[in-house]
Amino acid sequence: MRSDASSERAVILAPTGRDAAVAAALIKEAGFFANACGNVVALMHEIERGAGLAVIADEAIKTADLRGLTRWLGDQPSWSDFPIVLLTRQGGGPERNPDAMRLGQVLGNVTFIERPFHPTTLVSVVGSAVRGRRRQYQTRAILQDLTESEGLLQTALDAGHLGALELHLPELELEASDTCKRFFGRVPGEAFSYQDLKASVHPEDRARRSEVLERTIKTGRDYSIEYRNIWPDGSPHWVDVRARVVRRPDGSIKSLVGVLSDITARKVAEIERENLLAQLAAERTALAELTATLEQRVEQRTADLMKEVAAREMAQEQLRQVQKMETIGQLTGGVAHDFNNLLMAVMGNLDLLRKRVPDDPRLHRLIEGALQGAERGASLTQRLLAFARQQDLRAVPVDLRALIQGMIDLLERSLGPRVLLRLDLPQALPPARVDANQLELAVLNLAINARDAMPEGGSIDIKVGEYQAAGDLALGAGRFLKLSVIDTGTGMTPEILKRAIEPFFSSKPLGKGTGLGLSMVHGLAVQLGGALQLTSAVGKGTTATLVLPVAINAPEAESPVQVVQKVNRSAVILFVDDDPLIAMSTTEMLEDLGHHVIGASSGLHALDIIKSGQPIDLMLTDHVMPGMTGVELAAASRELRPSLPILLATGYAELPEGGQLDLPRLAKPYHQDQLRDRLDQLLA
Repeated sequence: MRSDASSERAVILAPTGRDAAVAAALIKEAGFFANACGNVVALMHEIERGAGLAVIADEAIKTADLRGLTRWLGDQPSWSDFPIVLLTRQGGGPERNPDAMRLGQVLGNVTFIERPFHPTTLVSVVGSAVRGRRRQYQTRAILQDLTESEGLLQTALDAGHLGALELHLPELELEASDTCKRFFGRVPGEAFSYQDLKASVHPEDRARRSEVLERTIKTGRDYSIEYRNIWPDGSPHWVDVRARVVRRPDGSIKSLVGVLSDITARKVAEIERENLLAQLAAERTALAELTATLEQRVEQRTADLMKEVAAREMAQEQLRQVQKMETIGQLTGGVAHDFNNLLMAVMGNLDLLRKRVPDDPRLHRLIEGALQGAERGASLTQRLLAFARQQDLRAVPVDLRALIQGMIDLLERSLGPRVLLRLDLPQALPPARVDANQLELAVLNLAINARDAMPEGGSIDIKVGEYQAAGDLALGAGRFLKLSVIDTGTGMTPEILKRAIEPFFSSKPLGKGTGLGLSMVHGLAVQLGGALQLTSAVGKGTTATLVLPVAINAPEAESPVQVVQKVNRSAVILFVDDDPLIAMSTTEMLEDLGHHVIGASSGLHALDIIKSGQPIDLMLTDHVMPGMTGVELAAASRELRPSLPILLATGYAELPEGGQLDLPRLAKPYHQDQLRDRLDQLLA
């Protein structure tokens, strides 16, 4: 196992006896990686090189200098909580041994195992620690992606020479970027309030600007205006401001968020053009002999100015398209999550109704039909939630032939009856190292682009083949797979082909595309270690080829279904959910399973119940709740009752930043049998 920043190997410090050798053998036999160390200095060296966890015998560090280790643990980044398994002598656990308790407090994330121990105990603890460390690495990748996304957004604003601002309502507090301040003659870091902005507006434009602002606040329409402002040095400048309202949960307007650009050059050019045209009209009679020449010059100048205006308007339209897609994504995610909650109540009640209605086949068919409809709705909401968030890549071995065959129905529905889809998918191809979900989106994107290039219909071929790269600077030497989407459409000119993967560039009419499709596919290919290759000829069609790296390992096999031990006893379950419909249906399902339910409508309410001392066998909690989330509730309850089993029920695929607790999860919406199986696992 490599020792790097994402290592999952175990480093072992047990210098006396055979503990180190036995532990290493057990860990390796379980499929993990392990290295033994002779002393604390060697242990620190291996940890700093990269490790997933440390297994330490307590006698090895009781009298050792742990300052270097504790300093390293204290300097961990926010995403990291390095796990340590401490091997103690019999009776040496933290409950009975103050030294063990002290070591636990010093080392932080510690799990104690008393010797002698059963091999499965060590393997289970090491497996849990490795999975926890793996989730920490995933959290680190997500944080890096978020930082990169923020940088890309700022780069886009800088590239477009756009400033950003937000006007908070009703207090009229202004937040402005440094670029925005520069458009009003201010320097970065200089205070710039809303009153300063109002005072800088040209006196002739103040009334018009106030009227547009009041209309936006009253109607909620987009704010769009061009006006002049006077800089501190007295010079006039033009700005183009466009903003959109952001509402609070109650529907009231929270703020106006938007961008602005300096259009002084464009406005000056327009004024110059108007002055020039007026001057030419006045002098036409006196300069008849120069009319033809002057008219040509005016036409050329006018054409140049119109091109500049058209380019500016096109850039603004592209920005609006990007903002629209971002807004749609956020709206889709919120609606889909709320719909998930509604489906949860529907499916829960239908499950109970199916068990209690008379043995009437017709009634059972109706209930089964309703359940199938609800399950289709649940599948749809999962796709909407996946669309709404920007997932980090999970590159794993994938069978491209099986992936494309699984997309046939989706592709045929998307392409329509006028397009013939043909597949060339050889057998025995090696697996590709890709993110399956993102690759499906990329293939669908390329297929839809090909369809749009064939307005009169045609054929699309999807081919997969092996490729051995040698001397390719973009790829480097190695084995690759080529996935090609070939159409018989109109094709592209060499000029368009050169710019095809540029962000925001599109040969489609305005409103028909964002100009981000091919650039997103290109970015995916490069991030996976491959490339996007485009060839095209006018009238002959286009070939888009994704070059993807070959995976070293075989595709992941489906895990065998684990047999869940049935729990026949009645348990006391604390159920926490702020939605009355879900609370009612889930309580009924739990009581139908024979459990006693204590209901709580918020995290604070649940904590009061836990503090009361009444018996509780398990807590089942929603995640998104006002005041306190399910993850925050779980962390607080662990401090009060560390051994209380906790089950987190949520419709979100990813927990937010900071949700690093190792909590079992139950995906919403769920059936009663899924709920029963999950409870049996935790109560067994």
